[in-house]
Amino acid sequence: MPAISQRAWALTLLSAGLQILIFPLPNLFMLSWVAVAPLIVALLQTRKPATLQLTEGSKLLPGSPGQGFLLGYVCGAIWYAGTCYWIYPTMHVYGGVSSFMSGVILVLFSLYLGLYLGVFGMLLCWLAGPNPSSRRALFLAPFLWVGAEFARTRISGFPWDLLGITQVDNIPLARIATVTGVYGLSFEILVVNAAFAAAILVPRARRRSLAVAALCAAVVLQAGHWLQPPALSADRTALLIQQNIPILQGADWTREYFDETMRELSLLSMQPSTPRPDLIAWPESPAPFYGNDPLFRNAVSTLAQQTQTWMLVGHTGMGSANPGPPQPAEIFNSAGVVSPGGDWTERYDKVHLVPFGEYLPFQSVFSFAGGLTKEVGEFTRGRSRAPLQVGDIKIGVFICYESIFPDEVRQSIAQGGQVFVNISNDGWYGDSGAYAQHLRQARMRAVENARWLLRDTNTGVTSVIDPYGRITESIPRKERGALLAHYALSQETTFYTRHGDWFAWLCAIICLAALGARAVSLKNAPVKKA
Repeated sequence: MPAISQRAWALTLLSAGLQILIFPLPNLFMLSWVAVAPLIVALLQTRKPATLQLTEGSKLLPGSPGQGFLLGYVCGAIWYAGTCYWIYPTMHVYGGVSSFMSGVILVLFSLYLGLYLGVFGMLLCWLAGPNPSSRRALFLAPFLWVGAEFARTRISGFPWDLLGITQVDNIPLARIATVTGVYGLSFEILVVNAAFAAAILVPRARRRSLAVAALCAAVVLQAGHWLQPPALSADRTALLIQQNIPILQGADWTREYFDETMRELSLLSMQPSTPRPDLIAWPESPAPFYGNDPLFRNAVSTLAQQTQTWMLVGHTGMGSANPGPPQPAEIFNSAGVVSPGGDWTERYDKVHLVPFGEYLPFQSVFSFAGGLTKEVGEFTRGRSRAPLQVGDIKIGVFICYESIFPDEVRQSIAQGGQVFVNISNDGWYGDSGAYAQHLRQARMRAVENARWLLRDTNTGVTSVIDPYGRITESIPRKERGALLAHYALSQETTFYTRHGDWFAWLCAIICLAALGARAVSLKNAPVKKA
């Protein structure tokens, strides 16, 4: 079989580079409409024909399934390495892993998640058959892409920077997510990318008209970025404390340092405001704030009594707060509710933990990464996503990494949550693009569920996000401070909140049906005589 052409390799590398640029920190989101098109062209014009019989309009043929996998795999591995490069400093600086092994971890991570784009490339080439302008392949490309994103979410548990996230600032278009979730935006973007690819793949006589149509579609769809609905009314207030506590080793937390930190945070929490806030929130924190420590527990209870305000406080929970069989030495990443009377009334325990950060999978294999887990803790999964009752408010809480899982975050709102509170500690990311990528994904959760989101982080960005996904108020990163956050409650639920990832499931089913039909057609195809 002829080798992959240099042109196909160049287009694959171009696509990988464009997919890196559309996410923060470069944040060239407008390129999302063309970022995948070079990869599609590379897959459908991969190699020269083995004979002199050329297909109409092209001298190149689609790759074999194996070649398609290789092109997609390389594109995916480069994309993940370029977008999630922050894994290296996280493992090296905070995990105590050597620079060499941190590099190995990043490479292995990228090679693993690159498999999903590899499968996308393999299946697209198989569906195309020998036709480089295959309508079947171009039509099914958006379904295959969403299917690959959905598989990454459900199988690998790392739906970081799904393609639709690039359009969170495009308010009219992003409203699709209230029905389909972020996957509907990914689908729409791939439709336009497939149209641009088709403009290159079709015979020359039809290229100009198809390219103009694709360009017009991209311009019209992207134009929503500059359309801003009026500000939404906000009749509630909360005080969000940005602690800006450095990530220290346990030995660095002397009693004096602990007491001084608590005093400063208490002063921030007691600053006068009119009207008095409904809630004071402290973020997920690297501090040794243990729920069973009387020093911490009593200080927070006293603060709640002095302010006569409900509090939501990130801390390390000991013992389970939810029904279920007990496990030995249960430790949780938790958010505790403290009443104005100083009573600790409810607690949310983080359900979706961070591998290598909050637990170490396959410990015998990855023992060299134990430094990171030792620094953060060996946590146990929570067992409930029910909203927390905070006075007259039901709050849907999610902690840090959980913000990237759309179907999981929506569950607290489906159970009656009226507002989101996301507590997080993005200090692990340093000044890399991860904090901005993380913020964008949290904003999409507000859009999908049409809820206000109070995002309280240790080092920033602490912010208020409205149901359109707009940041309405925020305070600078890496500063200790307090944000008086204005928000509103909602009782209505979106179609996505009620039904979850139905659209992604539909795309996956259509993909399977198309693959089955292709297999049947090949089986029933007449055998050519020699």
